[in-house]
Amino acid sequence: MIYPSLRDWLYSIKTFAAAMIALYIGLALQLPRPYWAMATVYIVSNPFVGATRSKAIYRVLGTALGASAAVLFVPPFVESPWIFSVIVALWTGTLLYLAISDRTAKSYICLLAGYTLPLIALPAVTNPTNVFDLAITRTQEITLGIVCASIVGGVVFPNRLAPSLIERTDAWFRDAAFYAHETLSGRIAGAAISACRQRLAATVNGLEFLLSQLAYDHTRPDILKRAHELRGRMQLLLPIMSSLADPLIALLGGKGARPAGLEALLADAVKWFDAPLPEARAGEQPDPVADALRERIAALQPHGDALASWDGALLSNALWRLRQAIDVWQDCRTLRVIIAREEGSWRPRFRHWRTGGTELYFDRGMLLFSAGSAVGAIILACGLWITSGWNDGAGAVSLAAVACCFFAALDEPAPQVFKFFLATSASVVFAGLYLFVILPHVHDFPMLVVIFAGPFILVGTLIPRPQFNLVSMLVAINTATFISIQGAYEADFLVFLNSNIAGVAGLLYAFIWTRATRPFGAELAAARLTRSSWADVALSASTRPIDDQRNLASRMLDRLMQLIPRLAATDDHRHPSIEGFRDLRIAFNALDLRRLRPRLRGDVPPALDHVLEGVEAHFALCIDRRARQPVPESLKTSIDAAVERVTAQGLASQSDSAEISRRQLRDALHALVGLRLSLFPATLAPAAPPRQEPAL
Repeated sequence: MIYPSLRDWLYSIKTFAAAMIALYIGLALQLPRPYWAMATVYIVSNPFVGATRSKAIYRVLGTALGASAAVLFVPPFVESPWIFSVIVALWTGTLLYLAISDRTAKSYICLLAGYTLPLIALPAVTNPTNVFDLAITRTQEITLGIVCASIVGGVVFPNRLAPSLIERTDAWFRDAAFYAHETLSGRIAGAAISACRQRLAATVNGLEFLLSQLAYDHTRPDILKRAHELRGRMQLLLPIMSSLADPLIALLGGKGARPAGLEALLADAVKWFDAPLPEARAGEQPDPVADALRERIAALQPHGDALASWDGALLSNALWRLRQAIDVWQDCRTLRVIIAREEGSWRPRFRHWRTGGTELYFDRGMLLFSAGSAVGAIILACGLWITSGWNDGAGAVSLAAVACCFFAALDEPAPQVFKFFLATSASVVFAGLYLFVILPHVHDFPMLVVIFAGPFILVGTLIPRPQFNLVSMLVAINTATFISIQGAYEADFLVFLNSNIAGVAGLLYAFIWTRATRPFGAELAAARLTRSSWADVALSASTRPIDDQRNLASRMLDRLMQLIPRLAATDDHRHPSIEGFRDLRIAFNALDLRRLRPRLRGDVPPALDHVLEGVEAHFALCIDRRARQPVPESLKTSIDAAVERVTAQGLASQSDSAEISRRQLRDALHALVGLRLSLFPATLAPAAPPRQEPAL
């Protein structure tokens, strides 16, 4: 068992202190529900100042928006309960759709606005004239908790978010070094490699949300920009390494003689990837090891007749990809140093037309289904409440709406909803013990703080830990809410039991609903992501116009980063994540050919057209049959014919006047070789047993 660290204890004590301050002020101001201020502190508090500030600001905005909607909708529709139920459900579903369509911290505004409406509006239907006061006081109570959490978190031993960014990137560097070692050794499969690939993608995905909070951490704009550039380079490393693996396997795993000097170059590249980060200030001096590796790559580059052979084309492709990997890795190392020291200059080594895209991929169908599931849950729950005539049924509908919104972005939300149900059930028990056993003996606020301190501080030490975060936070929030501290002691067991059982019943209903309507899990999401990627591969190889190829590349890469964590780790060389990388490379190579085609002459463009038509037809067939199909041998013939056309058109010419044409032909050759290796991979048997995965 790992005991709480000093940082965990400090966070818990700070949060408890802020909660007690908020509760005291709420009692002093005679707010109707001061316990909401206490609960809000636990909702918005985070071990890092930037995360707390961003969540606090967005919670104020979301609460105000949801409260305003309650004031707008309750008076005119309170006499039409069925219409009112549909309005509440549609509001929540619409805001939920907007929230899960945004992967930054700003999504919290829409998420909170979505479920704040039922939290305020549904209990107010029995007294609609009080809805305005309810909305105002709830906003005041929540704002009070937010202010207390922000001040205490920012003043008392503030913990900046930037060091957490460095810790995550350092973990990524360790995984990336291991992944590079395996790739440069000619290995792409294995359980350890697959698990490493999943962690790399998960880290990159997690940084997207983290960087959206970094602006609230007093981070300078230039450092924030560098952090985004680092994440972009980190995202690029995986597909570049993947594109390097196939030619290396073909070169090192074949029966023919291995290119002279290649293995020594790869061994030295592995040492450089494993080397610690530079100590010198970034930008003050170049990396001599990286420069030496580039010089050796240039020296090994085949020319003349050697390049016209298949082995020469393979070697040229591998060296070109290796240089890209070195450029990206050097950029990552430099940016990491600049961010850590908050100083230094940077000149990117990796420059490519694919960089700079901003488009992300969203599965709109799944997003609509998730939001629609929440809408259906709220409408049905309201129907059960209306027909049953249960006075406290509003609490059940409200918590059901909260649960459906909280976990709507997950592929399989039911297990998390069940944890919500268990945590709430435990909170009812804890709150009952406090309310009917302990609080009758409490006569002043200092004694109240003393009896709250032990349990709340202990639970608070678990909140910073990802494996305990959800349950421990819900226990703290719900216990504070269910105790319902007021200015004077009031406790009615039947009222307590009836109102809190309503919440538990609503969460049990939400669990049953999500289990019934969303049983698909990650398999469906992965299948949809794969089919969507096939559509973009077909688009890349088609003659259809593409608005922005950078954004297309960015969308495909973002989709692949979403796909990898959804796939189980395995040692299968036909693993879907490996196939996904090949699909991405096929699209990128097809785009390269499309960009090069207008600049080439002779019989090369028609040969390239034939290749692209074959690629488009193959992936269109995969989409139609909703499954990956065998690649036709005719496509291999077309690629080989195009390679012959390219090599025959003066690729080996050394004339200075032909330099630009020669470079374009070489790029076309690289794209064709990449296509052939991706569509018809060479033997994928590991060249040697993989080394032990590094411990994290």
